Amino acid sequence: MASSSALQFTVRRNPAVLVPPAAPTPRELKRLSDIDDQEGLRFQLPLIHFFRRHDGQDDDPALVIRGAIAAALVHYYPFAGRLRELEGRKLAVDCTGEGVLFVEADSDVRLDQFDAALGPPFPCLDELLFDVPGSSGILDSPLLLFQVTRLACGGFVMAVRIQHTMADGAGIVQLLGAIAELARGAPEPTVWPVWARQLLRAPPLDDDVLLPPRFAHREYDEVMDMNGAIVPFDFMVHRSFFIGRREISAIRSHLPPALRRGATNFEPVYAGPAKGGVGAIPGVASFFIAVRNDMGEEGIAVPVCMPGPTMDKFVEEMGKLTHPTLADTFQTLRSAI
Repeated sequence: MASSSALQFTVRRNPAVLVPPAAPTPRELKRLSDIDDQEGLRFQLPLIHFFRRHDGQDDDPALVIRGAIAAALVHYYPFAGRLRELEGRKLAVDCTGEGVLFVEADSDVRLDQFDAALGPPFPCLDELLFDVPGSSGILDSPLLLFQVTRLACGGFVMAVRIQHTMADGAGIVQLLGAIAELARGAPEPTVWPVWARQLLRAPPLDDDVLLPPRFAHREYDEVMDMNGAIVPFDFMVHRSFFIGRREISAIRSHLPPALRRGATNFEPVYAGPAKGGVGAIPGVASFFIAVRNDMGEEGIAVPVCMPGPTMDKFVEEMGKLTHPTLADTFQTLRSAI
């Protein structure tokens, strides 16, 4: 039984199963980069996605997604392996092809009953992303855990847990994008993965080649234990920012005149699809939820998590972007003339 404020619902889960790649994959040992070795990345990262029911779509989402995961693992086969620790705590993925964990579930709740609870921190995550016993370690554990929960309204929830050493935000988006394409019937992903982590590994030191350290890599220093976590979650603040038509228009007004007319609604906020640059909300591209606010306006809710003082400054800067002053509005109109 899970509860979200006054909301209570039941989730019935099938036993977890391993989903291997749909075809044979290479058996090899792939070392991670020196950046991936740092202690601050050795944790499991949860993600949760909510989907409405689409008319005319009666396929079982759990069955479709499970098949798409197996197909995607043929191309992303390191994710079907297990992490090992080599000399000097060096991380490497053993491409065993064992597979990733998959949980199929059903719930008696409807999507519209969650209401504002769709924004983080999500109080029912443990029910919609079950911590399979023995799966939460970093070494010798599945690198991905999926749970697909069918809802009473015909929608579903797909929750994912991934080891952060294996992928950053952009990598996770690329992997999930490939799974989505294959679930929609594509024969293969549009973007193929590339493993080039050797480019971020320092050359070995031996008698013939001595490379003196040129930088102090503070990211490898010992870190203070914050209640068993690297990130001090007790000091973190979660907020969701609503961005609708008025906010988009306000953000668009900050763009140069040459870009203002041609920019899509997506680009003023996120600075374009994965092409670099800084949008109004840097670092959170692709992580948003389609919602309606209290006045019924359609838009997106962008979840953000950061330390309290940083959040206060972020709120202040967001206010400047989305609620321009009269002087800003006058300058915008003057530039358009």
